[in-house]
Amino acid sequence: MNTPLSRRSALQAAGATVVAAGLSGGPTAAAAHADERKSAQKLVTYPRPAVMPTNTSFKVRVRTAPDGEWQTLDIYRPQLEEINAATGSGKVYNSSMVYFDFCGAVELEITYLKGGTTKAGVRPDALGITPELLGDTLRFTLDEPRDLVVQINDEIFDCLHVITNRVDPHPPSADDPDVLWFGPGVHTVTGNVLTVPTGKTVYLAGGAVLQAQVYFKDVEKAALTGHGMLNAGPGGILCEGSTDIRVQDVIIMNPNGYAGTFAESANIHVKKARSFSSKGNGDGFDVFSATGIVFDGCFMRNSDDCFAIYAHRWDYYGDTRDITIQNCTLWADVAHPINVGTHGNTDAPETIENLLIKNIDVLDHREPQMGYQGCIALNPGDSNLIKNVRIEDVRIEDFRWGQVIHMRIMYNTKYNTSVGRGIEDVYVKNLTYTGTHANPSLFLGYDADHAIKNVTFENLVINGLVVADSMKKPTWYYTTDAVQWFYNEHVTNLKFLTTAEAAAAAL
Repeated sequence: MNTPLSRRSALQAAGATVVAAGLSGGPTAAAAHADERKSAQKLVTYPRPAVMPTNTSFKVRVRTAPDGEWQTLDIYRPQLEEINAATGSGKVYNSSMVYFDFCGAVELEITYLKGGTTKAGVRPDALGITPELLGDTLRFTLDEPRDLVVQINDEIFDCLHVITNRVDPHPPSADDPDVLWFGPGVHTVTGNVLTVPTGKTVYLAGGAVLQAQVYFKDVEKAALTGHGMLNAGPGGILCEGSTDIRVQDVIIMNPNGYAGTFAESANIHVKKARSFSSKGNGDGFDVFSATGIVFDGCFMRNSDDCFAIYAHRWDYYGDTRDITIQNCTLWADVAHPINVGTHGNTDAPETIENLLIKNIDVLDHREPQMGYQGCIALNPGDSNLIKNVRIEDVRIEDFRWGQVIHMRIMYNTKYNTSVGRGIEDVYVKNLTYTGTHANPSLFLGYDADHAIKNVTFENLVINGLVVADSMKKPTWYYTTDAVQWFYNEHVTNLKFLTTAEAAAAAL
């Protein structure tokens, strides 16, 4: 392991740039207030280590708003994948990413160096950011850290990912004996696996790149934090048999496999972690037989499921329960943004229960195979039972290929040795989809003994249409006919309510 520098000397050695607006003083209370706001502004940028590949499609500058000194950002090269539906082969594309920290407000200036710009968009759409477009250059302001995708001419892969954090007011000290501290630059460890002891924190300072898997094995009260990066060719995060683990702010770039695996573990909090992948089976974060896992504020762009929630697989055994995915932005270049239920234990059936999926922006979903579609998919196999699921405040933008939501009791012989037991008690509130590319959503029970029961949609909005059983339609239409969805005879008590009807029913 490289010997860490002190934080100050490491930042100075790497040339990290910190810009803070100073006090200017003034004779009036308004001027003093303006000066106070200005003094709170801060911008921190980090140089890209020379060995890390870059991309040349964009030039990006940032400054404290409205008139700070411009800083040019170094550009990283995440790689992304597209599956050829005719051959099944994957094509890898280079993309672009920048990251920085700030407090206050900042203005971004982004120039598309390939030229020919006719339109520019900043996503998620729900943020309502309309950039000023001047030829091949666009500008917009952020008043708080956000993770964004900037698209020129609707380019899917040749786009810019903008990752931002608040300036950390109290970073750990490099001299803290409980911290494994990595300063700016590229770091390796013996065997490409960093095993984290109980009670220790791995800290990746801004500008740091750790080329290793971070492994939590049978430990407690340990963490991986910081504004640096795992260049995770050797692997991302592996957490097994551990409790009270925290992962925060790190970027996981181009792992060979999953960005993170959380198995037979409990009380795990993953906050504002980011993942980019292009390899086959390039999932974001996967859960196996675990309890009390919270994913909060993550940005995921993956070449397979962004999140996958399972029970037994490999050497992991047991139920999975109390899982939260919230405040996340998801882009699945292959498979599902969220997938639940495929793997379990036929010999000793398990349950996946108490799932909360809340405040999610789905930017894209592209999956040619019908059996693997669904921005949110509940697909129990291997005798799994999925129960007590709440999905709330999900905004799905137009995607390339797939379904809005998919619920199916599954017996996929590629992965399963038995059919799933069922899906029970699912409540979906305030789910919206705006677009034209969605295939019909499917709700498929397997048979009367392996059924889907008690699914309620409240305020489902498809292209501005509130879908409810009380909506005006021919009496012989099913509600799902209004939006071209389908459910079979093994789905019981499926309801579509307006918000007012749901409130009245709760009285």
